[in-house]
Amino acid sequence: MAHIAKLRLLLWSAIGPAIALLLLLFFAGYVVLGANGVLAWGDYSRQLHVAQAELKQTRHAQAELRNRVDLLNPRRVDPDLSDELIRRQLGVIHHDEVVVPLN
Repeated sequence: MAHIAKLRLLLWSAIGPAIALLLLLFFAGYVVLGANGVLAWGDYSRQLHVAQAELKQTRHAQAELRNRVDLLNPRRVDPDLSDELIRRQLGVIHHDEVVVPLN
């Protein structure tokens, strides 16, 4: 009986460290395999490159639109752009027209 009591006491005293070790292993696994873990870092890096490329395209489109808006400023309208927009609005422009600059 004394041996069984000692064994029970030993098992009960080992439960605390065993639970702590399991929690430590759980958190270590989550650091490596979790949604924000080390293995997800590569995916985040790829998503960052895709987002940066999309941002570059968006900034380029924004610059083009800003240039077009500047050309349509009421104080100094670009005559070629206004002619193009008026002809397109009236439906008198053709898809095969070519603009030849005189300069």
